[in-house]
Amino acid sequence: MSTPAPSRLAVIGTVCFYMVAALSMVIANKWVLNATDVPLFFLFAQLIIAVLLFLVCHAVRLLTLPFDFSLELMKGLAPMIILNVLSLSFSNFTLKYVDASFYQIARGLVLPFTVLTSFVFLSARPSVLVLLACSIVTFGFLIGVFLDGVHVSAMGIFFGVASSAITAVHAVVIKKAMKLLDNSALKVGWYNNLLSSLIVLALSVAVGEGPKTLQLLTSPSETGILATFTYGSIVTGVVGFLMSIASMLSIKVTSPITHMVSSAVRGVAASVLGVWIFHDIITSGRAASIIVILGGSIYFTWVKHVESLNPPAGTTEKRRDEDEKGVGYKPVATEDLESGPSEQDQEKQ
Repeated sequence: MSTPAPSRLAVIGTVCFYMVAALSMVIANKWVLNATDVPLFFLFAQLIIAVLLFLVCHAVRLLTLPFDFSLELMKGLAPMIILNVLSLSFSNFTLKYVDASFYQIARGLVLPFTVLTSFVFLSARPSVLVLLACSIVTFGFLIGVFLDGVHVSAMGIFFGVASSAITAVHAVVIKKAMKLLDNSALKVGWYNNLLSSLIVLALSVAVGEGPKTLQLLTSPSETGILATFTYGSIVTGVVGFLMSIASMLSIKVTSPITHMVSSAVRGVAASVLGVWIFHDIITSGRAASIIVILGGSIYFTWVKHVESLNPPAGTTEKRRDEDEKGVGYKPVATEDLESGPSEQDQEKQ
């Protein structure tokens, strides 16, 4: 029995909800990171707030959380948790060093890295048109890095590229981890936030953020910054929790092309808000870079959609076997990771 298509109002509402939540995350992150020098402790605050929200929902029986912390399960989840911590940390460091308007460019190589990772680890051979889409996205990234008239931090570019590569590998391990959790994105989000928060707190201490964090929390001179940190942590923690719902609805209710287009519009909106709120500068090179990256990403989604409707002869059984093994190649949207792992989790379902 076929499932009725979602109404137009449901699609519009879902897309708007997703875009508002994601935009709020980027802007709030940048707002706090402009004022503080403790990006890892800020990330810990975001994660622990999401954990508390999970527990509150569990307490009032809005959802049921698992509390299995067996050694076997922890070993199975370890690759996903480690990559999640690296991805979120590098995303925050990217925002720390680059303008909000440049953030999408700095992390513009998610799509090419995803295709490359799928080829290397999953033996998923991309078509010529997919490679063309990746080339367009890569060209757009190079425009932003080398032809932008505004100085861009080399550290910001490094963290953006590293974050993109880790995100691609993260997408590979998520589906295998989900099989350990009954393919439940909710359970993945719970364990990701809880275990990642513990690791991020340890990393914050290890890299020397302890003294700065203590000064932030106790020094009277830091009262204004602490207020910014607190409000920003609450906003991003709550929005990060809601992003799991927003991402799930966006991918479940809308088509892949609609989801990618909404992500593209969100990227443009983030750049516009960066100019308005943070007084970022949009040069012709930066604008051209964003347009090319978004165009290549949308073209990639269209190509994958067409290929799914007209699979090459003899590939149907192979793809079915790959899906059963949890290694099937599926497109991963190139939106920011600021929402944490739940977005990728849903895209692999």
